[in-house]
This record gives sequence, C-alpha cells and structure tokens, in this order.
Amino acid sequence: MLIIFMWPTMTRLMRGSVISVVNSEFVLAARALGAGPITIMRRHILPNSLGPVIGYATVFTGIIIGAEATLTFLGVGLQLPAISWGLQLSDAQPFLQTVPHLLLFPVIFVGLTVFAFMTMGDAIRDALDPKSKK
Repeated sequence: MLIIFMWPTMTRLMRGSVISVVNSEFVLAARALGAGPITIMRRHILPNSLGPVIGYATVFTGIIIGAEATLTFLGVGLQLPAISWGLQLSDAQPFLQTVPHLLLFPVIFVGLTVFAFMTMGDAIRDALDPKSKK
C-alpha cells in the first residue's frame, strides 16, 4: 500500500533522468550520424537514465521496510495473523523489563535490513552512473 502512494517520486526521477540524457552530446551525435529514434532510445537514453532510478528504488525499498515496521508497531499497519517485524516489536513491548531480547532482536534485524538496502542502493547507483566511469 505504501508503494502505491510513492510512485510519483519514482516517475519524476525517471523523467528528469531521461530529460538530462536526451540533451546530452552523445545523443546529438547519434542523431547526426543518422540513428533512428528507437535506436537512440534503446542504445543511449535508456541505459544512461536507468542508473539513478535503480539505485533510488533499492534505497526506497529499505525506506518502505522501515516505514511498514513503524506503522505496524504503532498499530496502523498489518494485523495478526500476518508476519512482520513491527508486530514482533508490538507484541514484545509489554515484556521490555523482563525479557528485553524480544524487543532487541527485531530492532536489530529491521535496522540491519534497512541499512543493507540503503548501502546496496548507493553501490548500485555508483556502479551504474555513467558519469563516474572512466
């Protein structure tokens, strides 16, 4: 459900990325050499504009996981019998004084998962960025 309301950001990023690539010199050079619009789109525009979008999508996946766990912990998200780290946190909250590891492990796993997705997104964006290649 969260992704349904967040797609405009991804669309704006893709549009901006395509607009910046369309005005590049190598696209103008391909046009001058007689390449057709489909060839220019397939060989030049699409590969050079997908890097930022894929990197942002990976980072955004970590954000969505954290938001879902937070909303579920607050009681707005998933309900039992669903499985969620937010439900585990919500169920463990009354036992914080007696058995704190019930709260500690889901928090650690949510944090590590979000960190892993964000780190992976940065690495993918850096690897696919055509401006950083030499």
